[in-house]
Amino acid sequence: MSTETINVEVAYATPEKQLILPVNVDKGTTAGAAIVQSGIMMEFPEMDLENSKIGIFGKVAPMTKVLEDGDRVEIYRPLIADPKEVRRKRAAEGKVMKKGGGEAA
Repeated sequence: MSTETINVEVAYATPEKQLILPVNVDKGTTAGAAIVQSGIMMEFPEMDLENSKIGIFGKVAPMTKVLEDGDRVEIYRPLIADPKEVRRKRAAEGKVMKKGGGEAA
């Protein structure tokens, strides 16, 4: 009796390199198991999988999520800046520019 398999992809990217690996896994495989089976951690030894969030096609998912044929498991890097704080700072800088009227000649 043969085990049914599905095809999925595992993706990870750094500013310098991105990689999407096709993986054939047994039906019922979890996202975490597919990541391990893909071998992607050998390509990115600095990856901290235990503290990384993952998703399926851009939607955050747990490592225990059972995959379906065609799923793409994405491993996310931690944010280096708080997006809300960046927007606040950009808005404050914009107000200063408007008040000052730009740079003096």
